[in-house]
Amino acid sequence: MITEIGITAGDIWHYLDEHGQVTLSNLVSGIDKPRDLILMSLGWLAREGHVVLEGESDYRVSLRR
Repeated sequence: MITEIGITAGDIWHYLDEHGQVTLSNLVSGIDKPRDLILMSLGWLAREGHVVLEGESDYRVSLRR
């Protein structure tokens, strides 16, 4: 499972690098992985300081530059 989270984190990073800031809904629909796996991977990226999460209802996600 840790490997899948890491691979999905890479997918998220590449998606954000290509698309810029997106809503969480758009991120989930743009990556062909289960929502729970995307959320775990996003948490990993956030914990490591690689992404910024903003907002309250539908979060906006972007890479930290």
